[in-house]
Amino acid sequence: MSTLPTKPLPTPDEEGTLGSPIGRAASLMVVFLGLLWIVQLINAGTDYSLARSGGILPRQPSSLLDIITSPFLHGSIEHLAGNALPLFSLGVIAAIPSPKRFLMMTLVVIVIGGFGVWLFSPVDSVTVGASGVVFGYFGYLLLRGFVDRRPADVVISIGVALAYGYPMWNSVGFGREGVSWQGHVAGLVGGMVAALFLRLPRRKPVDDIPDNPLPGLPPG
Repeated sequence: MSTLPTKPLPTPDEEGTLGSPIGRAASLMVVFLGLLWIVQLINAGTDYSLARSGGILPRQPSSLLDIITSPFLHGSIEHLAGNALPLFSLGVIAAIPSPKRFLMMTLVVIVIGGFGVWLFSPVDSVTVGASGVVFGYFGYLLLRGFVDRRPADVVISIGVALAYGYPMWNSVGFGREGVSWQGHVAGLVGGMVAALFLRLPRRKPVDDIPDNPLPGLPPG
C-alpha cells in the first residue's frame, strides 16, 4: 500500500482569510461601525430622541448607565462620519493581536471615559459620541508597545504617534463650543489605563525553569 502526497489544508490564519488576525480585526470593526450606523439611522428617524435620552448628564446618578449607551449615539450623521475613519483604522490596529483583549480594552475605555464625562462636564450638557473611544484607542496604542515590550508593537506605537499625534491634539477641542474635551481627555486616559491593566504577562527566562519540576522523581 502506498500513499500519495496531499496538498496541505489552508489554516485559519492563512493570509487573506477572515480567520487571519487582520481579517478578524477588520470584521470586528465592520460589525461595530455597522451597529453605529444602524443606531444612527434609528436615532435620526426619531428626531434624535435616543441621543437626548441616552446621553450622559453630568453628576446625575440616574445617568450613570448612560456611560455605556452614549458612545453608540451621535448628534448628527456628520458627527458619526467624522468618527468613523479613525475609529476603524485605530480599532483594526488595536484588535489584530487579540480580539478578546481588544474588547476588554474597549470596555475599560468606555467606562473610564464616560465616567470622566459624567464627573467633569458642564452641568447643562448632554454628551454623546464615539470620539472618546477614538481617543482611547489612540492612548492604548501609544502605550501598548512600551508596556508589553514587544519590538513590533513599539514600532506601531511610534507610527501611531507620528501619524495621529497632531490630528488628535488638534481635535481635543479645549474651549470649543459643542465639543466635549472632557470626553476626549478621559478617553485618552482610559486607553492608557487599559494598556497598563491588560499588559501581557512576562515570560520567565528558560534558565529559571528547574531541571526537576516534579518533586520525588529523579532528574533527567
